[in-house]
Amino acid sequence: MAEIGKTRLDSGWLAARSTDVQLSGTQLTTTHPPSGPTSPWMDAVVPGTVLATLVKNKVVPDPFYGLQNETIIDIADSGRESYTFWFFTTFQSKLSGNQHLDLNFRGINYSAEVYLNGHERVLPKGMFRRHSLDVTDILHPDGQNLLAVLVHPPDHPGRIPPKGGQGGDHEIGKDVATQYVEGWDWIAPIRDRNTGIWDEVSISITGPVKVVDPHLVSSFFDNYKRVYLHATTELENKSGWVAQCSLNIQVTIELEGNICLVEHLVTQHVSIPAGSRVQYTFPQLFFYKPNLWWPNGMGKQYLYNVQITVDVKGYGESDAWSHLFGFRKIESHVDSATGGRLFKVNGQPIFIRGGNWILSDGLLRLSKKRYKTDIKFHADMNLNMIRCWGGGLAERPEFYHYCDIYGLLVWQEFWITGDVDGRGKPISNPNGPLDHDLFLLCARDTVKLLRNHPSLALWVGGNEQVPPDDINAALKKDLRLHPDFENPNEMSKPSEDLLPAFKDPSQYLDGTRAYIQGSMWDGFANGKGDFTDGPYEIQNPENFFKNDFYKYGFNPEVGSVGMPVADTIRATMPPEGWKIPLFRKVSGGYTEEVPNPIWEYHKYIPYSKPDVPDQIQLYGTPEDLDDFCLKAQLANYIQYRALLEGWTSHMWSKFTGVLIWKTQNPWTGLRGQFYDHLLDQTAGFYGCRAAAEPVHVQLNLASYFIEVVNTTSEELSNMAIEVSVWDLDGTCPYYKVFEKLSAPPKKTLPIVEMKYPKSKNPKPVYFLLLKLYHMSDYGILSRNFYWLHLSGGDYKLLELYKSKKIPLKITSKVFIEGSTYEIEMHVQNTSKKADCRTLTYLNKFMARQGNGDFDMASVEPIHSGADEKHEISFLQRIYRCLAKENNGLRVAEVNGTDVGVAFFLHFSVHAVKKDPKKGDDTRILPVHYSDNYFSLVPGEAMPIKITFEVPPGITPRVTLRGWNYHNQHTIL
Repeated sequence: MAEIGKTRLDSGWLAARSTDVQLSGTQLTTTHPPSGPTSPWMDAVVPGTVLATLVKNKVVPDPFYGLQNETIIDIADSGRESYTFWFFTTFQSKLSGNQHLDLNFRGINYSAEVYLNGHERVLPKGMFRRHSLDVTDILHPDGQNLLAVLVHPPDHPGRIPPKGGQGGDHEIGKDVATQYVEGWDWIAPIRDRNTGIWDEVSISITGPVKVVDPHLVSSFFDNYKRVYLHATTELENKSGWVAQCSLNIQVTIELEGNICLVEHLVTQHVSIPAGSRVQYTFPQLFFYKPNLWWPNGMGKQYLYNVQITVDVKGYGESDAWSHLFGFRKIESHVDSATGGRLFKVNGQPIFIRGGNWILSDGLLRLSKKRYKTDIKFHADMNLNMIRCWGGGLAERPEFYHYCDIYGLLVWQEFWITGDVDGRGKPISNPNGPLDHDLFLLCARDTVKLLRNHPSLALWVGGNEQVPPDDINAALKKDLRLHPDFENPNEMSKPSEDLLPAFKDPSQYLDGTRAYIQGSMWDGFANGKGDFTDGPYEIQNPENFFKNDFYKYGFNPEVGSVGMPVADTIRATMPPEGWKIPLFRKVSGGYTEEVPNPIWEYHKYIPYSKPDVPDQIQLYGTPEDLDDFCLKAQLANYIQYRALLEGWTSHMWSKFTGVLIWKTQNPWTGLRGQFYDHLLDQTAGFYGCRAAAEPVHVQLNLASYFIEVVNTTSEELSNMAIEVSVWDLDGTCPYYKVFEKLSAPPKKTLPIVEMKYPKSKNPKPVYFLLLKLYHMSDYGILSRNFYWLHLSGGDYKLLELYKSKKIPLKITSKVFIEGSTYEIEMHVQNTSKKADCRTLTYLNKFMARQGNGDFDMASVEPIHSGADEKHEISFLQRIYRCLAKENNGLRVAEVNGTDVGVAFFLHFSVHAVKKDPKKGDDTRILPVHYSDNYFSLVPGEAMPIKITFEVPPGITPRVTLRGWNYHNQHTIL
């Protein structure tokens, strides 16, 4: 008997262009199977797309490198046949009596014919629908099965107008498919329009009864002390006789030390008629004071494992299903004070600071490993929401799994976007896709696929547009809320008091999270669908704090620049793409940036506009690519920190949330990103991370007041703020401590106006260091470092500061587990002893609730001054805690004789190569840093944690650069 369960078919696939194969599907899966990757067959990317396969086999060049996309023929010119492909594989499976095998496709774009052992099955159209074929009767008796799939592109791939534009000629909007593929203002066209077997393929073996699409819902009472788990599942009896079943549901939670606690185990007896599908609802399961799931920054993400199994009399275990489930309640409403949509999780309001997401990769080379990095990056930035934009994907379960793990709420849109649904040039079809029934079928199937994830917070009809009236009405009906989730007052009533007419909430298609008809309606932008999101370009940093910058309570899209580091430019463009923009003075003194053609093709967005002086030239005209990209990182950091700090400064008084357009790039684009397509972070990543801390100290750049932000549910008390100003000579002309401060929960509090710039003889360029700490133990809650210039000035004096040689001492310890490296570092500016007035120089950061990956907490409070003996003792205590020992510390020193701020330090990790060629990209990516692009004042020390995986056979080295550290100093 074969083992029940699912097996992925994700390797061993071959592919060939259909016009190059002179055989039928029947022949391919009986008498003439391909024998290997010999012409016209090639190794295929499955899951993936036709274009991904062609790139892998070097049939076409990498479309994300330079201008190579222009050399690949577009489907509009080649015809759909050119991107119609066969995919072929084999699998082993031999069943015994009463076993059944389903062949599952979780996503095909756009339609397909499937041949298995000479038998044909047709997969109907639609990119966002699952297909499950019972192929039990056509399996080969010897267990060796031949599978061929002929995949057809979307019906309306469209044509790319000469000037490009949002969604090309909009023809793709007639299909239920990704709409970005005809190009946008942030991506070039995808030549095959994502044709392919783009999502998971699997076989699943069951007994006579199959478990289908269970739905899990939790309802709360008594102020979240009592919770009921509701579960409904479909059961399909594939046999020709009545199945007498024992249906089991088990709920466990993993405790410390890999110990699992069984919270519930319930068995029900069910009779299922022959050849039928029935719906069964379990009796509700009661939990008292459950561990709750919280978003990032609000608490831990507790997850319970819910397993449903079905045993059939006379057969045994027939099928099993399991899912990680979080007990949480998400509510949202339009806030009367701000007009913005206000979200609550488990009864607590959450100020939304998140980002817009397109997809991991424009060629749909999706992987669990990449998703983990993507989502962890968002958690590392302290964001709490991701919006899956309507021109992209209904994101995959693996994406949602990591959002569950790391606490990212998800706003999921359906496949409507105004640019291809009713506006644009040429004017697009206002009635959405041609087949409305297909759209709704895909939408309902997507809901079933994703609804059990606690991270899923909101369904939205479309981007800057609402679906056609009939689709919108159907979605509103399908996604209506159950009364438990519609009326907050119902929380006070036990579920048994509900009127009998109200079904169990797990019997709804969803019923637990709101449906909003469009991204600018009902509490987003002006709430009426007018184009009141944006802007999407560089801003004067102080403008984000001004009352008139944005009028409405929740901005779903506000965007800016996103230049990556120079190594990424060199890795993704030929030398002609390494030329930096020309700076051209135009009327009114405005400096216009003129990028090279490759940058223009990659959608570069400038660092200036008519009312904003060029934010790169503020530091002096860049000399070359490295200089330009370094100065761009300074601007990135300032820009995105100011954006989020400006929004947070008006938390609840004016705003309920903001989503940045956008956090990442599905290709090698040059705008709107916190990390590039190669997974290297820009400095904007760390500006965002700083600004979005749950507890934060910041400078209001418009009022020059120091503010404390407390987004947590707890009042903060007995705190102090240390304010120090440092000049370019390494002296501290201003130092103040404000003590005995308190901050109420979920509030931004102005503390005191900064007096330094108004004092006598202020320096034209200076550094400001703010630290918020507990007075009892000097544990730091927030540290925030600014570089500032006087009003009307610039940062050109920092150009001279590059010649400063500031000494550093870097102590490190390496932990290796398999291919994973974890490095604990302690970086100190040794240009002079720490200022005798401060006791916070060692930066003993306080741990906070959450996944805790990068919360660097020291072992003991610090109570004495900055003598060397104490410093060594502090180091020893840290590393005893981390490694249970005190030896093996490595010390690297960067020599220098100057006194001052070690400015804009950033680590990178590289592969050691014997004879590296000039321009080789030796970076090891991705890398998770607890902080990067940081600065240290004289005497100050900082703990840094670095985590990464190393490819086989590679030795890593860690290097350090900075504003006044031009060469790569090898630290480890």
